[in-house]
Amino acid sequence: MSTISPFRVVVLLAQKASIFFFLTTLLISCREQKKEDQLPTEEKSELVQQLESIFYADDFAAISDDTFKANDYGAIGDGETPNTEAIQKAIDAAAAAGGGKVIFDAGTYMSGALFVKSNVELHLDEGVTIKAIQDDAQFPDKWTRVAGVEMDWPAALINVYEEKNVRITGKGTIDGNGKYWWDKFWGDPPRSGGMWVDYTERDVRWAVDYDCKRVRAVVIYKSEDVLLKDFTVNRSGFWTISLTYSEGVHVDGVTIRNNIGGFGPSSDGINTDSSSDILVENCDIDCNDDNLCIKAGRDSDGLRVNRPAENIVYRNCITRAGHGLFTIGSETSGGMRNIEVYGLEAIGTNTGIRFKSAKVRGGLIENIWFHDIKMKSVASPFHFELNWYPEYSYPTIPEAELKAGIPRHWEVMTTPVEPAEKGIPEFRNMRLSNITVEDAEQGIYANAYAEKPIHDLHWENITIEANKAGVLHYAANWTMDNVVLKTKTDEPLQLDHSENIQMPEWEPMTAVNTSEATPIEEQLAKWQSEYPDATLIPVNPDGQTLIAAKDTATFSEEMMVYVLDDQDREVQYYEPLGDGFYFSPITISQKDGILKVYGERNHNWTFHIQTPTPPAKVTGADQWAYDAEAKELVVEKAGMQFEIGY
Repeated sequence: MSTISPFRVVVLLAQKASIFFFLTTLLISCREQKKEDQLPTEEKSELVQQLESIFYADDFAAISDDTFKANDYGAIGDGETPNTEAIQKAIDAAAAAGGGKVIFDAGTYMSGALFVKSNVELHLDEGVTIKAIQDDAQFPDKWTRVAGVEMDWPAALINVYEEKNVRITGKGTIDGNGKYWWDKFWGDPPRSGGMWVDYTERDVRWAVDYDCKRVRAVVIYKSEDVLLKDFTVNRSGFWTISLTYSEGVHVDGVTIRNNIGGFGPSSDGINTDSSSDILVENCDIDCNDDNLCIKAGRDSDGLRVNRPAENIVYRNCITRAGHGLFTIGSETSGGMRNIEVYGLEAIGTNTGIRFKSAKVRGGLIENIWFHDIKMKSVASPFHFELNWYPEYSYPTIPEAELKAGIPRHWEVMTTPVEPAEKGIPEFRNMRLSNITVEDAEQGIYANAYAEKPIHDLHWENITIEANKAGVLHYAANWTMDNVVLKTKTDEPLQLDHSENIQMPEWEPMTAVNTSEATPIEEQLAKWQSEYPDATLIPVNPDGQTLIAAKDTATFSEEMMVYVLDDQDREVQYYEPLGDGFYFSPITISQKDGILKVYGERNHNWTFHIQTPTPPAKVTGADQWAYDAEAKELVVEKAGMQFEIGY
């Protein structure tokens, strides 16, 4: 068998058969010594000091010490009994008494929509779970804003709705129990059913996000002085924590785990929407869309409301699976300003600092500072796409739908922005500093408009290691001070319709002497001849991470893995779910005769493991056989998370 090139691990994604995935014997050697991490920014900005003076004050969202135990009002934490009425009685009693803390005995409390009132703290101790009842009737519609459009939408599991001085705290769990709503949207597996298939066939794919009503976990709406602290949220049916039209909200130490038991469409982590004086810190987020995000309305409706997101700090958070370490947009209509983002770490998040908008969104986005950020195995660390997802961003209504009658929000979403120039978003006056990026696919990507390029960005003290440099379409007036871009290709950052761009210091990386390795071109030709219907996808072996070009690929039920050595090895990649915006992580590792697979979707796996002698036994397999002629152990296993011992 040919030696695998040290520059790539080759994956064959067969359209009709299997995925072939190689763990290679060659390690990267002669790798350049990395620079030490950039020193953190020492002084706190005026914005940070201002928000700390608000949220760290002893009297912020102060609540009476009086307690109201939900169990005394009839709540039963047996994981079966509906408790909506009983818990709401405890909340209402606390509010009527002038304030207090609602507490629970340990247990799992099934509930519909709960509304936390002013001067009330909903406290979930460790061992306490509030779990959503999988019944739409338990979550009545409320007038709100969803994905940039004002409309009726189901109440969340936990709501703070036009209230003041509220706390939701404790080491307990809010379980969105979201699988019911995920399947309602797109079936199981994703895109196999649900409303997704129906709307796609009717050529109104854009509308399913608004017509398929799903339940959020926590919503803060038109409220002031709110603290969200220390709890965990699992499996949100839609966005996880939504802060809309609110002021003075502190989110601290919240953990979000949405990729449990399936894949939730649009299961964003923490979204701040047209709100001000917001501090989000010390959070850990694993989701299936934007991890941390700021929004400000969509298109004509967002321009009508015209409320900005401003005076916001996101800091000291970790993001894992998801599609944006920190995302601005795509709902940008009301504008955004005075935002600071720092101390973040992205581990395998699909995209890093991400701008999303469209030519009908509008909005002025300015005065934003990103600093002291680390990204590892992030495919696109700086991804600025202002013509995002056209199928979703520019809705049209087929004649057949018009004849049948359409809902109000369809009319709102298809109302043209006039004059058209008002719909062009403007991103300007931003600073990026003290950022390190390892194992990226593309260093920097930007795409804007001739009328309003992304302009006046200052980059300083940044190191990026990527397969390729990237490209700028319609950018202007960028300065770069001590910015180093290291790539494995011999092509520097490309410029298209961009002017006055100070280029980064570019260093092509030489990973290893390849004189004894089969050239990648020969390998690709070999696999193409053997599997003519396959798509070939290169993988970065330094980061051991696969992300397909443009974030899209084909899903396969059948997976075939070739393990060509007995050395310790781990490879992680992201399995796309179809449209380039939803992914599932898969990790395959081999150590000391144990092959581990950890994923989020079931596959039928076949492992071809090179070993010179037959194993004495094999554990964890559905079937196995040893091919003495090929000196290969062949193991079959169905599942998503398992171990094979040999």
